[in-house]
Amino acid sequence: MQLIGMMDSPYVRRVAISLGVLGLPFEHRSVSVFRHFDAFAKINPVVKAPTFIDDDGTMLIDSSLILDYLDHLSPPEKRLMPADTGERMKALSLIGFALAACEKTMQNVYEVSLRPAERQHQPWIERVQTQLFAAYDRLEQAIAGREGNGWLFGDRLLQPDITLAVAWRFQQFMLPDLVDPARYPALAAFSKRAEALPEFVATPLE
Repeated sequence: MQLIGMMDSPYVRRVAISLGVLGLPFEHRSVSVFRHFDAFAKINPVVKAPTFIDDDGTMLIDSSLILDYLDHLSPPEKRLMPADTGERMKALSLIGFALAACEKTMQNVYEVSLRPAERQHQPWIERVQTQLFAAYDRLEQAIAGREGNGWLFGDRLLQPDITLAVAWRFQQFMLPDLVDPARYPALAAFSKRAEALPEFVATPLE
């Protein structure tokens, strides 16, 4: 199995960490969609990270689709999504808001950091940032009081834990002055605890 993409992408990183938690061996190829566009296009003409190539050569793109496949590849007791329908719905809800936070962080980076100042549209920037804070407000409310020694769905790390932690770390790394951790103490503490785990340490964002 091969995972193509840079670890500064939260989508690549959530897949890599999940592979580590699941105990699935894989080859990571650090190919950038920006700096190595032509090289990436030879692997996947869509040039989308993460790109996952299974041992039989089948290619998957989109982190959620990759993770769905990896979960089904794993034995039930190791899977990262809850089996119970109600718990699965709660997990999907948390993952959805965390992925929305990733998306809005990325849009803000593109608009503010990559677009020339004279071409930036302030109402759009404000809208994206409002959406980002709304996602974090929902997540903070959802996990407040549940950030003790266990994880969100019990004693075992699952996909919502991984995705929430990765989303927060990505935002704090890319836009450290935008979101004050003091506004979201539960999220900040939760992500910090997850980042200390071996699977996270072995997959650094930088």
